[in-house]
Amino acid sequence: MRKIIAFDLVTLDGFFAGPKGEIDWFRTDDEFSKYNDEQTKSFGTVIFGHTTYEGMASYWPTPDAFKNDPGVAGIMNSIPKTVFSETLKEVKEGPIWKNVKVFHEIRPEEIIKMKKQGSGHIGIFGSGTIMQQFAKLGLIDEYWLLVNPVILGDGKPLFKDIKNKLSLRLLATKVFKNGNVLLRYEPAKD
Repeated sequence: MRKIIAFDLVTLDGFFAGPKGEIDWFRTDDEFSKYNDEQTKSFGTVIFGHTTYEGMASYWPTPDAFKNDPGVAGIMNSIPKTVFSETLKEVKEGPIWKNVKVFHEIRPEEIIKMKKQGSGHIGIFGSGTIMQQFAKLGLIDEYWLLVNPVILGDGKPLFKDIKNKLSLRLLATKVFKNGNVLLRYEPAKD
């Protein structure tokens, strides 16, 4: 069965975006890009919320994306994409950006069925609200949190709507030269 992996860049104080959705604090460099290219190859499907989907759809099919990050651009444009949104009615696919399905609610039984079909991990990228909903439903198999050495003081908290304790077990860490630290966790079996 495929794993659902939630991957997000976070600040030291736990925000995945600034108060207005800003992500200008992300610390990325060649080392991270190389690592990201390798990890992205392990995904067979990606999941987004409405806002993250629009950002991805407006970037990955562009010439800049293919110039700056050709490996990830090729994968992101071609693999199946699932968008969860109560307001998005349809998406426009093109010759490059394709394989997109829109769902208006998260149904755990459908997610479990998705995990049994296809190959490669299922990634939730960005999409803090979707990540929170999946976490509350116990649908996330691994959390990959790339902690950036920055404190915003205000922003959108990654785990804002999590009301019950979720114990995690550390799987791995990776320290990047730019100060980022990747923390990989799975839910602990209490």
